[in-house]
Amino acid sequence: MGNDTTYLSQLQDFYARHRLLPPYAAMGELLGLRSKSSVAALVARLKLAGYLETGPGKRLKPAGKFFERTLADSVRAGLPTPADNAPSEAITIDDYLVERPSQTVLVRVKGDSMCDAGIHEGDIAVVEKRPLANLGEIVVAIVDNEFTLKYLDRDKSGFVLRPANPAYGVIRPKGQMEIFGVMVGLVRKYGR
Repeated sequence: MGNDTTYLSQLQDFYARHRLLPPYAAMGELLGLRSKSSVAALVARLKLAGYLETGPGKRLKPAGKFFERTLADSVRAGLPTPADNAPSEAITIDDYLVERPSQTVLVRVKGDSMCDAGIHEGDIAVVEKRPLANLGEIVVAIVDNEFTLKYLDRDKSGFVLRPANPAYGVIRPKGQMEIFGVMVGLVRKYGR
């Protein structure tokens, strides 16, 4: 794919900033391609490779592979290891975190009651909506008409919600408790 990889990267950055792809003429300017036929040939190659497709009104839009990111083999969190520049597989975050798209929601975390589980304020919990959960799973529950994110647990009084911060107590529902969904992943943005 050679130069196409560089062009694709520029289109991905453009899309991240503007949430749309440029029309052909603007694409040529952006990528430094002088002729319409060069742009058309690039678009055809990117379509064939699964990065672009044509949407309503013949407007270009990203296809599934457009959102793939390189998955590096691994990185050690202990002592450094030699870098490996071997080609890696590519995945999309959705492919990795979302098994059932129609049942998955993203929930921004507020508060610090789950900090000892590595869940911090501002993180985004990936939650699969389902009414049942196993003990020990992190759930979004509706307790007495309020949402909360906690471990599902059980004691002699029945189901309880356990925080992952000793500053908070166990929640024992006074009335109804309903499982909204189970946390299946977590997204955290660093910097900025």
